Order: sequence, then C-alpha cells, then structure tokens
Amino acid sequence: MTRIAVIGGGKIGEALVSGLLENGFATKDLVVAEKFDERREELAREYAIRVTDSTPDAVEGADVIVVAVKPNDVDAVVTALAAAAGDSADEQIIVSLAAGIPTVRYETKLPAGSPVVRVMPNTPMLVGEGASVMAAGRYVKQQHLDTVREILAAVGTVSVVPESQIDAVTAVSGSGPAYFFLVAEAMIDAGVALGLTRAVATDLVVQTMTGSAAMLAKSGDNAADLRAAVTSPGGTTAAAIRELERGGVRTAFYEALEAAKRRSAQLGAVADQPSAAS
Repeated sequence: MTRIAVIGGGKIGEALVSGLLENGFATKDLVVAEKFDERREELAREYAIRVTDSTPDAVEGADVIVVAVKPNDVDAVVTALAAAAGDSADEQIIVSLAAGIPTVRYETKLPAGSPVVRVMPNTPMLVGEGASVMAAGRYVKQQHLDTVREILAAVGTVSVVPESQIDAVTAVSGSGPAYFFLVAEAMIDAGVALGLTRAVATDLVVQTMTGSAAMLAKSGDNAADLRAAVTSPGGTTAAAIRELERGGVRTAFYEALEAAKRRSAQLGAVADQPSAAS
C-alpha cells in the first residue's frame, strides 16, 4: 500500500484524508504534519491517524508527500523536505496543492530528479465531488501520475494538462465554485423578490442546479443542446434567456475567466521568484 504524508491539516488536507479513509485506505499508511496543537488534536481524534508537528517525522518512509499548505508556507516546507531527503536514494513523489507555485520551485530545492506533480484542486473536494487537475513536473513518469490519480480520485474527478494550462484551469475549475455560488445567490435573491420565501427559493435553486448538473454529466448531450431543449420558442425560458443575453452574460463570463487566468499567471510569476530566505 502507498504510504502518504500530508503536510498541512487545513480543510483541503483534511478533505483528502477523509476521502482516502472512506475509500479503504489504511490509517497506518497515512500521517499528517500540522503545526497547530488544537488542530492536531482534532485530526487525530476525528480520523484515528498519526498527526505530528514535524515535517521530517511525517515524511520519513512516505511514498507520496502531499503539500497542502498556504503558498507563503511552501518555502519552509520545501526546505524541510530537502533536509529530510538528504542523500536518501528513496524516490518520493511530491504532490503540490499550493496555489500558484510552479513545479520548478520545488525541483530547484529538492534532490535532483525529484518527481513533482502540481495539482489544482477545488473546494467541492470537501464533499467528495472535487475536480482536480494534475500537471507533471519535468521528472514525472507515467507511474507517478497513475499513483497520484488514484489518490485524488478519492475526492472527485482527475484530469491531466500541461503545466502551461494550469492558469486556465484555475480560472475555470479552481475559481469556478465561486461563480456557481454567485449565480445561485442571484437566483435565490430574485426568487425572494418575486414573492417566494428564502427557504423555498433556496431549495428550488439548489435542486435545480443539482439536477441540471446531473443531466449534463449523464445525458451525453452538450450544454447548448440541453439549454435549447428547455427553451421553447416564445416561452418563459426564451424570455429569460433573451434578458441574460442582453445583459451580456457570455461576455461577462469570458472576461471574468480571462481576468482569473491573468491573475493566476501574475501570482505564479511572483511565486516563482526566490524569497529572501531562499
């Protein structure tokens, strides 16, 4: 069985731990490194796994090391990983869930040839419905990707893209839940303005979105065809769609995603610059 060390006991790290355990992963093969005392106690109590405050302790003997910390904490973690690796011949796969950190940032500090897989997750992984996208570093082989795919599949779907496309992925799926929630919020507020109670409007919007997503995932039809099937000529849906198009909904979404992609690239460029402590 693959031995996994998760560095960072925040929500994303916890979501991965929970998903792995729910999918039959053995507690003895999983360890978490978390610097906050209270959080360590919570994780140990909730999942009956080993939780330590030491990164070197956590990664000893691990096959896969998942870095699930905030971007500002990555340098300290990589320094600790490099020191822990020393002259060891054991190959450990590094999986980075830290936003905006390119694989080269790890590769330049870790032992030569270290396989680094960059992952853009999204928050639905907290409920086992994440959309994770992997990008391989220069030393990653297919068996490394297969191992990481198996791990991430515990919390949702997994795709692979070149690292040059990660900024676009960030714009679509990384930030995507916020767009979805904004649309849901707007629809709920509109329903209330039309006379529904907030509870009823919320239930209707949530189930409508859940059912529509299931249709898109399972029907085999594309989004445009499904939308057309609901839109009868001269009907209520046609009237609503006309107003959305008049409001520039397509342009607004394109410009929003383009802005997110541009900002992701800017943050990645900053992250790629060595810090003062490097």
